[in-house]
Amino acid sequence: MTTSIRDAARELTGGSLTALLSPGVRVLGLGEPTHGVEAFLEVRNEIFRHLVEHEGYRSIALESDCLAGLAADAYAGGGAGALDEAMSRGFSHGFGASAANRELLSWMRAYNERSPSHDRLRFYGFDAPLEPAGPAGPRPVLTALHDYLSAHLDLPVTRETLDGLLGPEEPWTDPAALTDPARSVGGGPEVKELRLIADDLGALLTAHAPHLTAATSPDDWWRADLYARTAAGLLRYHAGMADPSSARLGRLMSQRDAMMAGNLDAVVRREARRGPTLAFAHNRHLQRDKSHLWFANVPIQWWSAGAILATRLGDAYAFAAATFGARGADVPAPGTLEGILSALPHARAVVDPARLVAALGEKPAPRVPVDHTYLALDPATVHQADAIVFLKEI
Repeated sequence: MTTSIRDAARELTGGSLTALLSPGVRVLGLGEPTHGVEAFLEVRNEIFRHLVEHEGYRSIALESDCLAGLAADAYAGGGAGALDEAMSRGFSHGFGASAANRELLSWMRAYNERSPSHDRLRFYGFDAPLEPAGPAGPRPVLTALHDYLSAHLDLPVTRETLDGLLGPEEPWTDPAALTDPARSVGGGPEVKELRLIADDLGALLTAHAPHLTAATSPDDWWRADLYARTAAGLLRYHAGMADPSSARLGRLMSQRDAMMAGNLDAVVRREARRGPTLAFAHNRHLQRDKSHLWFANVPIQWWSAGAILATRLGDAYAFAAATFGARGADVPAPGTLEGILSALPHARAVVDPARLVAALGEKPAPRVPVDHTYLALDPATVHQADAIVFLKEI
């Protein structure tokens, strides 16, 4: 390994990571290359503690259900209930079983117990309610939005009409609709009417924001806005599930990340006067370049939530991509990016992508992982990241 490549890397600490970022960052997107590896979550926790204690960060947003995140945030803020309940109700995708997520929530609660209310840490989920078994139905968020507005405004639709259009829950959550568009309720006339209603209610929420905020509270209005975004997004997603064209999966991925970007944008606006936010998700949801994967031998491409947010924030958005060297028998070839980084002297390193690319000269070969759940970094686009977090072995 040349000295210049060694010079592009430092031992991973919170300080060595933030040294690579511009001072005006409002959202730091920290990626992981695969789910279910505690080592990346442990690194995330370590970095978040540094960001809170030394860089003024006051919130964290995870790739987890935005509605479930309300329960996790309530616990972190000192709310009633046991930690086990918060882990069960506050995370989606099985992430509540993670020991590192449990440690994160416990640390946040302890920090908040010794901090004034205006300085408390907030927890957000920024994913849509889209479990692997399929999307949630819109009833809880649409009715909650209606209830909030109807307490203060005359609405163009009654709760009874809304309930009739929503119908029973089972068709909304039919897992067969994931692979069979004909099983989706999204193409029915009721969904088309519900999309118009959700749009109208969201517009009323915005138009009457001064009155509603004064009559309730800024936090209550923010939560209602979350319901409005989620209701509109879920109805749009269900309509997309009914699309029988070959572009269906790509459009669904695009819709999901657009919802994620909308949630992150709302977090940025809410946290504007308090401090920056750490967003943690898969690299594919945070990278600036176009995301892609193969599903059932079909190539899918979409713009990630991070790429969308970066168009709004510019240099105030930063992305740190994470990857690893060896995992059991899955050892990167020497000529790949991960193979080259594996020769670094650090077990955990943070790498300056610009200096790394300059030192490499020619682009390394792409890694072909043994495990299909791991998506390797694209050597052709690593320069678009602000940092690379590398773990030599997991």
